[in-house]
Amino acid sequence: MMNIRKLGELYVSFFKIGGLTFGGGLAMLPMLQREIVTDRRWCTEEEILDMYAIGQCTPGIIAVNTATYVGYKQAGFIGGVFGTLGLVSPSILIICLVASILQNFIHMPVVIHALAGIRVIVCSLMLNTVFTMAKKGIVDKLGGVLFAGGFILACFTPVPTAMIIVLAGITGVIAKKFGRREDA
Repeated sequence: MMNIRKLGELYVSFFKIGGLTFGGGLAMLPMLQREIVTDRRWCTEEEILDMYAIGQCTPGIIAVNTATYVGYKQAGFIGGVFGTLGLVSPSILIICLVASILQNFIHMPVVIHALAGIRVIVCSLMLNTVFTMAKKGIVDKLGGVLFAGGFILACFTPVPTAMIIVLAGITGVIAKKFGRREDA
């Protein structure tokens, strides 16, 4: 039997996340973490980190992938649909509204300055998420090396992000298999 209440909770929770965050999928991570892990307890801290990692490896926006996964975990396929629709509905509504009126105001200094301020805050929210994830994700020396190596590759080389993630996964498997993981 389909749990209508659970589907409603999924839709409303993800609608709130989608409607109250600016800056795209990565900017939603702090709110996703608070709503999913802290408030709703639909996932653990470790599960959400795994979802972020998988979301980076799969096509699409990380927040949408996470909403789909959490929804699926809570209520099966239809839960995944409701979580995803909840997350993207505000964006669709807001984009339609903004597109219809923004052309008239985009050149105004107040709009330009407001958007500049929003960009700065979104960057700080993303950095907060990186620090939070790093505290939970870097648990040993190998994790520190992988973090540093991945950061260098992502920032200073043309190596695709998906390749960096695959290489890190392979390195983790090999290190675990041969017992070379040292606790920090």
